[in-house]
Amino acid sequence: MQGVTLKSRAAAFAFAAGALVFTLSLVLGYTPGREDDLMQVGRALIIAILCGTMSWASASRSMAATASAIDTATERLLAAAHGDLQSRVPKEIGAELPDLSVAMESLFSQVRTNLDHVQTLALFDQITGLANRTSFCRQVERHLADRAPGAMAALFFIDLDGFKSVNDTLGHAAGDQLLARVAGRLREVVMAQVSAGTGDAVIGRLAGDEFTMFFPSLPGPSAAARIARAVQFALGERFDLGSQHVELGASMGIACYPEHGDTLSALLRAADVAMYHAKHQGRGRAEIYSAELALEAADRAELERDLLLALQRDEFLLEFQPQIDILSGQAVAAEALVRWAHPERNLVMPGAFVPIAEESGAIVALGDWVMSRVCETAARWTRQGQRQRIAINISTRELAQADFFLRLRHAMATHQTPATMLELEITESVAMEMEPRILSQLGALRDDGMCIAIDDFGTGYSNLARLKELPVDRVKIDRSLVRDIATSAEARTICSAVVGLIQGLGMEVVIEGIESEAQIEVLRVIGCTLFQGYHLARPTGEQDYLARFATPVILPERSRL
Repeated sequence: MQGVTLKSRAAAFAFAAGALVFTLSLVLGYTPGREDDLMQVGRALIIAILCGTMSWASASRSMAATASAIDTATERLLAAAHGDLQSRVPKEIGAELPDLSVAMESLFSQVRTNLDHVQTLALFDQITGLANRTSFCRQVERHLADRAPGAMAALFFIDLDGFKSVNDTLGHAAGDQLLARVAGRLREVVMAQVSAGTGDAVIGRLAGDEFTMFFPSLPGPSAAARIARAVQFALGERFDLGSQHVELGASMGIACYPEHGDTLSALLRAADVAMYHAKHQGRGRAEIYSAELALEAADRAELERDLLLALQRDEFLLEFQPQIDILSGQAVAAEALVRWAHPERNLVMPGAFVPIAEESGAIVALGDWVMSRVCETAARWTRQGQRQRIAINISTRELAQADFFLRLRHAMATHQTPATMLELEITESVAMEMEPRILSQLGALRDDGMCIAIDDFGTGYSNLARLKELPVDRVKIDRSLVRDIATSAEARTICSAVVGLIQGLGMEVVIEGIESEAQIEVLRVIGCTLFQGYHLARPTGEQDYLARFATPVILPERSRL
């Protein structure tokens, strides 16, 4: 009899341990977003429980006194296999088979705990603790289903401005910490609004640096605008990440129910359109969806489709604008500017299609076209005896391509283009964050005779120590620094200091955006001699450009020395 009891106890512990280990192995292996895994957990629990029951029954089948308790335990285990993990283990089992009763209670408790953990992983973002996409959508859909007819609700789509640079410069750990801080401030905004009588709200993190908020009850559009201002104020305050201080902002799109959509998908789409408009208008803004924005988004989508066809149909062309040295009156370089000869929209300027190309990824193919055409043109100018460099703008996405420099050298080799005939223009923000790999490649091109320039200088933040280390020959001062130079003493002081610092580092200074003779006169006094802008020449086709600038330029009388 004692042997049977030992077998019974061993079987009980084997059952509990086996069921627990097998079930928890699946629970702990659960991946958020894969709700099917929960079904696997249930099936695993059924299998483990039934196997344990059969083992126990086998070990105890000769014990007539425990037959009733085993039947009761089997029924309780089958109930657990069908989802009942809350009911207590019947006292009859505890009285006749105490070890089994304890094992069953322990098993049910552990499975309940781990299923709760799985549920948390399935519904909440692990970094911010906010509802994830699945959970957010479910909660909003429930709110929409319970809405009173005619009542107004609002969905906010929030995209952080400048978050990528934090990840790139401070690392992903700092980025995650920043996301958690953002979530905390959004909670504070929601709590303040809910206390003001807007009703319960739902906050979610959809992906990356995209957040959403849904307010199921608002008195009107003015309340939505007030909430947007509160979010902007909250996210506009500086974030302190240890010793690092981060300035952030957000672009927001707002869609109102039922005016802008009566389903979640329609509201998300409308808010997304409004958010992109806010970004394109300068960031740090909030936009409410409108019919005009819908038309603009549709036009943008059409342009994106046409852009892909334009690359196949070779609908692009180059125009050239000179950089003129007023000491000699000659053009020393020509900036190549891409234009789109759209079959229905006439000539489309880069500001209308380059941002679309960058977002869609078509900028790489477009950049390859420009690069090949510039190399072909520069080689032809060399054969004709022209010695003007052709400057080409390089985008961030192009530089991010691992084989960019290989493709550039291939284009040069194909057209037999001398490196001395090319100038690469890289924006200030890109120059300040270049990886050692890119710096090395630019240095090699510069050693071959290619000119490297920083474009749009003055529109971002430059570290002068960093600037000194870059393989750069020229710096192009952005028009924003010289726009008021003829009328503002402060603008003259700032520009004079910037020019002096750049020249002190041994680099040439080119002034962009020249629009008047008065600007030229002031800048000549400061020490600038290289200019580019509409006052001197507008971009033009190759033949017109060569006809005008292949020989010394005759400038207006006051521009001569």
